[in-house]
Amino acid sequence: MGAGKHDTIRANWRCLLACVLVSMSPFQYGVDFGCIAGIQAMVGFQQIFGYKDPEIQTGYNLTPEVQQLIGSLMTLGAVVASGLAGPIAWKLGRKTCLWLACILCWVSDIIMMATTNVGGLYAGRLLIGLANGLFMTFSQLYIQECAPAEYRGLMLSAFQFWTSVGTLIGTIIDNFTAPLGGKKSYLIPLGVVYAVPVVIAVGLFFIPESPRWLMESNQRERAQKSLMWLRPNKDGIESELFGIQEAIEEAKANSGKALFFEMFRGTNLRRTMLAVGAVNTQAASGAMFMIAYGTYFFQIAGIGKPFQNSVILVTVGVVAIIINTCVITRYGRRRLFLLVGLIFCAITMLILAAVYTAAPTSPTTLNLIVAMSVIYILSYNGAISSYAWLSGGELPQQRLRSYTFGLAASVGFLGAWLATFTAPYFINPAALGWGPKYGYIWVPSCVLAAVWVYFCLPEVKGRTLEEIDEMFEKKLPARKFLGYVCTGRAAIESMNRNASMNDDDSTHKKHGGVETIEHVYGDEKAVAAAVETAINVA
Repeated sequence: MGAGKHDTIRANWRCLLACVLVSMSPFQYGVDFGCIAGIQAMVGFQQIFGYKDPEIQTGYNLTPEVQQLIGSLMTLGAVVASGLAGPIAWKLGRKTCLWLACILCWVSDIIMMATTNVGGLYAGRLLIGLANGLFMTFSQLYIQECAPAEYRGLMLSAFQFWTSVGTLIGTIIDNFTAPLGGKKSYLIPLGVVYAVPVVIAVGLFFIPESPRWLMESNQRERAQKSLMWLRPNKDGIESELFGIQEAIEEAKANSGKALFFEMFRGTNLRRTMLAVGAVNTQAASGAMFMIAYGTYFFQIAGIGKPFQNSVILVTVGVVAIIINTCVITRYGRRRLFLLVGLIFCAITMLILAAVYTAAPTSPTTLNLIVAMSVIYILSYNGAISSYAWLSGGELPQQRLRSYTFGLAASVGFLGAWLATFTAPYFINPAALGWGPKYGYIWVPSCVLAAVWVYFCLPEVKGRTLEEIDEMFEKKLPARKFLGYVCTGRAAIESMNRNASMNDDDSTHKKHGGVETIEHVYGDEKAVAAAVETAINVA
């Protein structure tokens, strides 16, 4: 649809402002992730939750078990919360669940700040994982259900940006508080985690509930008021409410169990495997090693100033995401970016491990490790993180999208949990003590993922979902997707779309405003389970 007077950012400012507020949820996740990654390397934190270790430069260390549980319990909590999101979505709505996430976040932060017992720390990490799971799931649901269609992609793409910016801020805070020593060195970063949920909790009072959830709850009058607040074109409210009701009835007509088993039948099996594989290129790249333990990794490797190095690394990641956001629509070839990103990740991991094996204490080696880490994070954030999730969401069959993508996300989070849980065994001097040599583990993983992308992953950039359906129905090999000319309903859909772009005013009047709510296939529980973000993943 062309740009009508109701389609501009200025006209939709209230709706977009509400979406921006809700999209701050991954910002909170990023701040927590950045703070916790650095806190583990703080002497004040290690003195309370670790032990004396004269072989470490700081004189203190954490056991691998403590590191494992600090990182993995948060991920576990997020998985549990996203799994429970389906049942509670029916009863509580989007805003109430986000408020619940804020409360859980505050409670977990109080526990972590007050405790000096590692058991209390574990409880706090599990609770904040539950909070993050609710934040990521229901914030995405709210945006998908409220944002105008032409701005939905922009709002959802903000998630990766907010996560990285949050991580950067958390890392910067750690950099300034680490030299303070004692408990205050880590209590200040933990205290900052309070801030974002306060902004979200207060802001939620001023925005409406999701109109789709209100319609599902048989609250048509409230849904109408919600749309009146969200939409600039008041004449299109009734037609949009009708579209929402039609989508709800279509979703109710599908059986959850039948849809689940359909993922593994016929061509859907291929699409399920492709979606799972695409999302898990993130885990295959070994990113959680660098993201979750970057500061600690620099510290035990004896590389300069670990906190400042981490700030540099995260800043580079943010820059890569900003650049990627500018090019993803026009130049975002999924296969090409994933393939190049995985190859560069493999090369940097290999160099990082090899030079440390050859001369672990050489100044040249240490500088090279920092340089390779920067190239690695550029490759991951600029070419893997966004395109993995994008491909995983595009490839499933439309009616099965929530189920298939939910399965892909779950397997992806398990991969992230596995990397987070096992990394301390390899890099901690109290265990294997490999340090940078841990990169050897991820070289073959990156290579195998790159080979899979080259031979198996189809290129679907610029294709409508109907065109993708047609190509899978034709059972095309991956290499023929790019040049295939659709001849069925997808081709007609494409021609109609192009025609409408040349006649924006008449099209705008015909449809009564911005098209905002797409049909959602499958039931609400599966949709909620599908959008745990996770991630990521930052």
